[in-house]
Amino acid sequence: MNNKEFKPYIPADKITPEFTATSIIMGILLAVIFGAANAYLGLRVGMTVSASIPAAVISMAVIRVILKKDSILESNMVQTIGSAGESLAAGAIFTLPALFLWAKEGVMGDPSLVEVSIIALCGGLLGVLFMVPLRNALIVKEHGILPYPEGTACAEVLLAGEEGGSSAKSVFAGMGFAAVFKFLVDGLGVAAGVITAPVKALKTELSFEVYPALVGVGYICGPRIAAFMFAGGLLGWFVFIPAIATFGTNLVMYPATVTIGELYASGGASAIWSNYIRYIGAGAVAAGGIISLIKTLPLIIRTFRDAVKGLTAGSKAGNLRTEQDLSMKVIGIGVLVMVLVLWLLPAVPVTFLGALLIVIFGFFFATVSSRMVGLVGSSNNPVSGMAIATLLISTALLKVTGSNGPSGMQGAIAIGSIICIVAAMAGDTSQDLKTGYILGATPKKQQIGEIIGTIAAALAIGLVLILLDTAWGFGSAAIPAPQATLMKMIVEGVMGGNLPWTLVFIGAFVSIAFEIVGISALPVAIGLYLPMELSSTIMLGGLVRLAYDQKMKKSGNKEKNADAGSGILFCSGMIAGEGLVGILLAIFAVFGIDSALNISGSVNTGMIGGTVLMVLMVVLNWVYANKKS
Repeated sequence: MNNKEFKPYIPADKITPEFTATSIIMGILLAVIFGAANAYLGLRVGMTVSASIPAAVISMAVIRVILKKDSILESNMVQTIGSAGESLAAGAIFTLPALFLWAKEGVMGDPSLVEVSIIALCGGLLGVLFMVPLRNALIVKEHGILPYPEGTACAEVLLAGEEGGSSAKSVFAGMGFAAVFKFLVDGLGVAAGVITAPVKALKTELSFEVYPALVGVGYICGPRIAAFMFAGGLLGWFVFIPAIATFGTNLVMYPATVTIGELYASGGASAIWSNYIRYIGAGAVAAGGIISLIKTLPLIIRTFRDAVKGLTAGSKAGNLRTEQDLSMKVIGIGVLVMVLVLWLLPAVPVTFLGALLIVIFGFFFATVSSRMVGLVGSSNNPVSGMAIATLLISTALLKVTGSNGPSGMQGAIAIGSIICIVAAMAGDTSQDLKTGYILGATPKKQQIGEIIGTIAAALAIGLVLILLDTAWGFGSAAIPAPQATLMKMIVEGVMGGNLPWTLVFIGAFVSIAFEIVGISALPVAIGLYLPMELSSTIMLGGLVRLAYDQKMKKSGNKEKNADAGSGILFCSGMIAGEGLVGILLAIFAVFGIDSALNISGSVNTGMIGGTVLMVLMVVLNWVYANKKS
């Protein structure tokens, strides 16, 4: 479809409520809620989910059903502001916890709330600002060429919501169900959170977590991605661990300081995983991320060239409401202020060279991210590969220029964090602007909304990270922070060379082998890197989704938009509900209330854990069976 022929749902000459007190307040609340929930999820399983559609559905329920207002652009503004929290959280939790991990090791002092929040804020604002001048080139001129799957899907959900807000029941039901579930398991301790079945013949174990969010992740990702992750888990726990335990009984192999036999006798398969398999997994994830970046390199170069051409060809705002962007003067001043803050503020450990690297890498990856999510969707955007490449280059440059040791490591993570957030925010902003373009929103107001959501989420993410680290500590079983642990390993490896490189390269060649046979290595690598109980429970969610897809296939019923179905919305609600209770339990842990609530000593938690998992599967099965097509 040619953009000149395109007519938005709300005509440019029609003025309807959009940037209102209601939309701003609701958007900020959802930005904080979904940002905190996704931060908790990402720190547990190393991945996050989109908040745009759940935010849109909740806003429709409140604005249309409760407030009795008929304004689709107001609902769109809510999801625009609300989704900023999820994107900023995704970028922040993949990198910033490394600073907390180093603080525990005594390498540096504890990061402050100001430091974390400003790094997150600068990255988020740069991601939004870099995207503004690209809107005309990518969203308008290439409408019909770049589909922007999530943005288009969100527009369809909002248009479908003109019928009413009943679909919000699925989101709220999922939130309530998972919140109660999480509180019973982790708050009161009435059931074991992990079910483990030893496999003594192979010197390993099969384990499952009983939490709703993991099943929800598997359902949303679908059976294919869930199966890839589970395959990685099987490779680690049923191939590598049995091999190491069997052939290395009398060997002492770095990083462990005792024989593998003694290691297994004292800690079982989990001890072998923590000492060896996680390094193999780290190498696999790093290689998988870089491979995904290399595979898309021709597209990245073409994307950047085309976007810059569109930018230099002129993108002056027209007089119509639907053509108005923030002025280039505002963009230029905003970017300059961000650079000065990063360079001069003592709380942010970035030198002038680091600030320049952020601008250069940031604009490049923002441009690439914005166009790539338009082609392949946000879920396929290689943000982790971009972050790994940035960390490798920036760490090497900082080391060469003399910024090594703790200060150089701190600076490298700060640079990597900001770039990761820039890429995530630019992708989210472009999807939101696509939704607005279809609906007839005012781009300038959406861009201001993104900035508001970014500010709210940046303040919240600092509090959330400090709270979770104080309650349980990053790297613990409760919040392993897998992506941040990987980034920490990369920086340490480049700065000091103190990694078990043999294990890392084994993992790298595992990824290469999967790519050679035509299998996407990154989800397999993530499964190899994560504990088994996570990928196995995610697989259960994938199986439920597979059953639903097969049912639809047999009935010949094809959904126009799967994301609008109650199953996806219910699972999104479960992720949010569990994340929020996780934050609540962290507050309890900080103030010592958690031990008073826990009654695990008076019940058989292991037996109840299996029952709880069965109840969870029955409920989700019922949801998909009753999903509206």
